[in-house]
Parts: sequence; structure tokens; C-alpha cells
Amino acid sequence: MTPRRRLAGIGAFTLASALLLSACGGGSGEDPEATEDTGASTGIVTVSNGEPQNPLIPTMTNETNGSQVITSLFAGLVYYDADGVPQNEMAESIESDDNQTWTITIKDGWQFTDGTPVTAQSYVDAWNYGAKLSNAQNLSYFFEPIEGFSYEKDSELTGLTVVSDTEFTVQLTQPESDFPLRLGYSAFMPLPEAFFEDPEALGEAPVGNGPYMLDEWVHNEQISLVPNPDYQGGREVQNGGVDLIAYTEENTAYNDLLGGDLDIVKNVPSSSFATFETDLGERAVNQPAAVIQVINVPEYLKEFQGEAGTMRRAAISMAIDRETITDTLYNGTRTPAKDFSSPVITGWTEEVPGNEVLTYDAAGAKAMWDEAESMDPVGADFTLFIASNADSDHQPWVDAVCNNVRDALGIDCEFDPYATFDEFLDARDNESLKGLFRGGWQADYPAMSNFLGPIYGTGAGSNDMGYSNKEFDAKMTEGNGAATPEEATASYIEAQSILFEDVPGIPLWYQNATGGYAETVDNVVFGWDSDPLLYQVTKSE
Repeated sequence: MTPRRRLAGIGAFTLASALLLSACGGGSGEDPEATEDTGASTGIVTVSNGEPQNPLIPTMTNETNGSQVITSLFAGLVYYDADGVPQNEMAESIESDDNQTWTITIKDGWQFTDGTPVTAQSYVDAWNYGAKLSNAQNLSYFFEPIEGFSYEKDSELTGLTVVSDTEFTVQLTQPESDFPLRLGYSAFMPLPEAFFEDPEALGEAPVGNGPYMLDEWVHNEQISLVPNPDYQGGREVQNGGVDLIAYTEENTAYNDLLGGDLDIVKNVPSSSFATFETDLGERAVNQPAAVIQVINVPEYLKEFQGEAGTMRRAAISMAIDRETITDTLYNGTRTPAKDFSSPVITGWTEEVPGNEVLTYDAAGAKAMWDEAESMDPVGADFTLFIASNADSDHQPWVDAVCNNVRDALGIDCEFDPYATFDEFLDARDNESLKGLFRGGWQADYPAMSNFLGPIYGTGAGSNDMGYSNKEFDAKMTEGNGAATPEEATASYIEAQSILFEDVPGIPLWYQNATGGYAETVDNVVFGWDSDPLLYQVTKSE
């Protein structure tokens, strides 16, 4: 991994969030690392992507193929710049005296692309829709800190109060110093009145307030975005639009880039890691990002339940030679994991109690597996399956992990492929997988808590394993309510120690943003979360 870090100042932000968000304006939308200041352009930028799993609803979209579409179509209270620093977008101010009662003032004069105004009510209605149990939104978990939220019944968020068209208040169940930091995430975007009349139709053809508008969504082919002429925020569009192409093979996308048929590739295939920086020169992107890869363990698998099951999880983790795999397959674009978060996040440390299960120890892994067998045997003919999508470049590392497992544990191990990402996600969500599964996480907002609560919290929207531990939940609540970032980090590290005891997921490696762009485009910057900042890319006709 290259040593340069993209994130800075987040800890200071959480301490002085109200002051910062009151003082800063919408921002210029420019990034200091942009390659060239050429002004606005009119060319259509083509970008590698895939088919979104779900309708394009902000509170339903929690996967990468849909997330950049949502952040392009919608504008929230704040947005994150290339370094992950929040910038006011629709927010005039976000203020609190106690980190529990927040007063949010939005800028006047904004409108949705159907011509209706964006008001405080637009936010309150959208948040209530996202939180309501019967709406079954993937991101409902993000509203848990607001008074009135319920996992058990339909309930209004009683902590939300509309004061005027440009002001509303938020009452949390406890102080949360990093609450403003979360508000750039798509879960907190506003929705127009028309959405609530026909959510299905507007999930297919969203009406937003962001820098782009939806021109066309041809399923499994491409999503075409055009500039929104009424957008008033800091992410001012510098191109004539964006076409997000639904590729099913990363090698195909990369070859199209080299052949001049694609402008930006978001993920370089591992088969090209040794050559892409030579192929692309200054147009190659290889930088740290808030992304981690793990193998998750579904709680419904009998062989991984109870004390013996926990030992098997740890044994598999210890059987994986992360150093060799990252060196051999990834040529400096991955770094072996030491925790469940990311080194680019403030507070990260490799000194997390219990993380020795991430250290390669074939003999220790075998002894642990054998002890589990003596307690509750699965038998010599047991096969460990690791599921993932086959339209991205995952088979090489799964094969390498399986080779480690076979050699160390003496059991069979196989890749369980699904043709496309959305098919894999559907099988995961339907609990029809027959083994472990890949669980990559790209941060929603730049904080350690975001790598923990949404994935491992009881009932959380991205807790795809069904994991639940009350002690972990309590540590997360403690960290979320801490008075200082340092105290919060201490609680989150203790929460991670609980995860290392239970091993609901097996951290593999931290992932760099590895992408690239063609000579046809300028001002291409990949952000803290590994996504390119599409609005500032320029392209001539």
C-alpha cells in the first residue's frame, strides 16, 4: 500500500462539529488534487459499474453499484470531499449544545427535479420512511439513535420536529458527538412528496435534488445521468453527463479502457495489478481507501455454532496466509488486516486485543480445528464453501484462501460462484448460501463506528450474518455516546475485541482504490471511499 494518507482532521471535526458546520459554506466543489483546471466541459463521461441490486431509493441502497448513482442524484445536508471532510451542501448550520438535541437549518430555494421545493419536511418525511419497520429499508439502522425508532413495530421518529420550511430539530436517545459526520450518507437524503405517492415508480425513475438527474436506466446495460441545471450546491458538474456501464467482467472493463472505449475504470482486475501502473502511467490510481475485505460466517450454519463453531471460525482465520496472498496476487494494492476497520480512519490501531487470530499459524489452526472436531465433529468429508460474485475478480483470492485451508486444516474448500453481484446479494439475503461468503465494506462515512455498528450490530441493515452480541452492542452504544473522539475510539476497540472472540467475520485485507482513466478525461480524483468524484471530471466532445 502506498504510504500517502487521504483522510485528515476527522477527530477534530467530531469535537467541534457544530462550529465547523455552522461556519463552513457549500464549498467550491473543487479538489486541490485535481489534475488540471480546464473549466466546465460537455463530453459524456463513461464509467465502469454494475447493475444495482435494489430500486434507486436512498434508504434502500447499501451496495456499491447503486451508491454512486444515489449520491449523484441526491444532495443531502453535507457531502464528503475527496479527503472525507464534510462540506455543507443543503445545510446552513447543524448545531447542538449537548450533542443530543440538534437544530438543523437548511438553505432556502432548493428544489427537486420535478420542480417541488426541498424543505425541512422533505428530510423528516424521508427519514421516517427509511426508519419505518414495514418499509423494510436496508438502511433503517441509521435512524436507531433518533427517539421513536423501533425494530419491533411501525413507529414515527418522535425525535424529529419540523420548525419551519428551513429548520427542523433532531432529538437523539443519547449524546452522539459524531452525528453530523453521518449526515452526508445516502440514508439521510431528502425525498419529494411524489415519492410517497408511488415509491415503486420513483425507485425506478428517481426524482432527486443532486448534481445530476436520471436520463435513462437500461437494466443490466447502463445508467445515464445528465447535469441538473437547478442544483445549487458545491458539487458543480463539470461535464455533459455520466454513463455508468454495467460490466459483468472487470477484465472487459479494463480492456475497454485501454482500447479507448471507456473513460474511467473503478476497479482494476487483479490480473493487471503488476502492469496497470505501467500501462496507464500518471492515469493509474493506487491509493489507500476506507475499504476492507472479509469472509463472513452466516449464523444459521450449524457447523459454526456453539463453542466448537467459534473455534472453527478462528482456525480458518489462522489458516490464511494474508502476507503471501497480498504479495503474490495484489502487488502492493492490498495490506493484511489487523482489525475490522481501516488504517485511513482516525483512531485506527493494529494493537487490538484478540487480533492474533489474524496471524498465519498453520499448526495452531490445525490443532484448533481438531479440538473442535473432538467436541462436535463435522466429519472428514466436510467441504468449506466460500461464496462470491463471479462478475468481479474474486476467484483468484478465494482459490488462494482455499489452498491455505486445505493445506493447514486437511479439509476440502471450494469457491461457490454466483454469476452477478445482485444474484450473489439476493442469495445472501435469502439465506440460501451453503457456506461462508465474501463481505467487502466501503465506508459510508469516515468513522471507525461505521465499520462496526452497521455490520455487526444486532439487527443492523448490513448485518448479513445474523450476528448478535449484547456486549458488543453495549460497547457501540458507549462509544457513540462518548464525550470525546478518544473515549469513543477506546470503546470501539473494546467492541472489536469482542468480535475477535466471536469471529462473525474474518478480516482479510485493507483494499486500496485501484482504478484508472483514459486520456480522454481530466480532473479525475478518487476519494477517501475509493469512488471517483464524477462531478468534477472534465471531457471534451
